[in-house]
Amino acid sequence: MHRRRRTALTLSAALLAAAPLLTACGNDAHPGAAAVVGGERIDVSSLQAQVRDVRDAQQESPQAAELIKNTGQLSQVKLNSMIFDEILRKAADDAGVKASRKDIQNTRQAAAQQSGGEDQLAAMLLQQGALTPGQIDAAIRREVLMSKLAQSLGANTATPEGQQQVLAVLVKTSEDLGIDVNPRYGAWDTKQVRLGEAKTPWLTQVTKEAPPEQAPTGA
Repeated sequence: MHRRRRTALTLSAALLAAAPLLTACGNDAHPGAAAVVGGERIDVSSLQAQVRDVRDAQQESPQAAELIKNTGQLSQVKLNSMIFDEILRKAADDAGVKASRKDIQNTRQAAAQQSGGEDQLAAMLLQQGALTPGQIDAAIRREVLMSKLAQSLGANTATPEGQQQVLAVLVKTSEDLGIDVNPRYGAWDTKQVRLGEAKTPWLTQVTKEAPPEQAPTGA
């Protein structure tokens, strides 16, 4: 299996899998908000900007029609990642771990080298993860934080037990923050730490192809 598939993308995807306890907020309670996490708004405009950037990048690809067809629920997927990032940031803060700029740069350089260069990495992540070049660092930060969080817990995420150990922390953090999602985008599944209505077939495929060497987990 190619090492290049072990990117931020594979990490975020694997976490988004495990039952009920759905919560949602209405437009009247939080007008203009796609979601509210720990009292902080994720604005619809911010979500739409991420989706628009991806669609613009996909339109420039020779595989534009296929890419767009395979990412039909892009708004839900992007919102899922934005919410998850807030949960992960809180869990990492509580554990006393951070992702430095150097961590992100080193991880991105390694991923680019494994992929054959920055252009190849960007093309792969657009195709397999609906990520634009400007969104890659955020995904890599997610990977770094996941890895450091697992290390801080002493969790061996190559095992189901270790993955469950990390997931339990994220579930607890999700519950503590309280996730309100605008119903137009689905409902938040606290136990699975994901948007219940967000289907991510392309991320799932990447996850299946990637060796589970670091942490469990996508946009």
